[in-house]
Amino acid sequence: MELNREHFRAIIFHNFRRGLSRQECFDELNSLYSDKAPSYSTVKNWYNEFNRGRCSIQDESRAGRPKFVVVPEKINAVRELIKQDRHVTYREIEASLDISMTSINKILHEHLSVKKICSRWIPHNLTNAQKKARVDWCKEMLEKYIQGTSKAVYNIYTGDESWIYAYEPAKQQSTVWVFQDEAKPTKVVRGRSTSKQMIACFFGINGHVATVALEQRRTVNSEWYTTICLPEVIGEIRKKQKNRRNILHHDNASSHTSTQTKAFLTERKIELMGHPPYSPDLAPYDFFLFPHIKNKLRGQRFSTLEEAVDAFKTHVLELPQSDRKKCFENWFKRMQKCIDHHGEYFEKQ
Repeated sequence: MELNREHFRAIIFHNFRRGLSRQECFDELNSLYSDKAPSYSTVKNWYNEFNRGRCSIQDESRAGRPKFVVVPEKINAVRELIKQDRHVTYREIEASLDISMTSINKILHEHLSVKKICSRWIPHNLTNAQKKARVDWCKEMLEKYIQGTSKAVYNIYTGDESWIYAYEPAKQQSTVWVFQDEAKPTKVVRGRSTSKQMIACFFGINGHVATVALEQRRTVNSEWYTTICLPEVIGEIRKKQKNRRNILHHDNASSHTSTQTKAFLTERKIELMGHPPYSPDLAPYDFFLFPHIKNKLRGQRFSTLEEAVDAFKTHVLELPQSDRKKCFENWFKRMQKCIDHHGEYFEKQ
């Protein structure tokens, strides 16, 4: 049930009788009801009334006060406020138009049919050429690996680099008002900065291959990739699969596509799977492994970065075979979704 003005006044009166200060009352309402709570000025005004001895929470009759405010003019005014600022709050609408929370709620949900939702994060604003490259790659992979049913899928190893944080808080995303039938809003992902360690992790459908931490938190370059990371990864792969075809999947980072890296992989007879630009939604480590493991680490505090990396490795090793198999199945399903969406990013499934 939506609380109306009288409900909030009753709560304010109760807090007044409890001996809470104006600020304490406002903070409590704000923590419980967020932007639907009355403003501080409203709390202050009612405290002043109660201090003067008022006990009624009903509106006093005033000449010229309109009985109803849910009229076309107010509805259009709310619509314009939302169009001007999709983050506008109940309190800001109340202050701007001088109408009650109950009326605002009715206008928003019954007359305008809007709802407030989180923007969906996207990695990049894709060009038409980039969308086409995504579709072309997906078609090629689906044909080459027979929709993911080819035995060659068991020879694919995928990997990438990511930051591991000593402490990673729960995600909080801003919400915006969206009219009925409007597309869901998106935001380009932004970087962040905190105590962190770069690691590279590789896995296949049969299990984890290697997790390699960068020393002294250096950025990845071709020298590190070809002299430290890949030799360890390929060594582990060939321990598991001797005399078999080895296929490597990684994205288009400069260290992955450099002449030095390509020469290194050619010399060791490693087949490259390729990857379309700006496509984390088509990379198993981005849509499955990293978010899955980081969700397990979220909210934990580690005294050192080494502890955080060790915890990451432990969770990767504990992944059941069924989860990795499902990840690879979903990979090829995502390729088809990308084709169906004409190269656009699609919702996580």
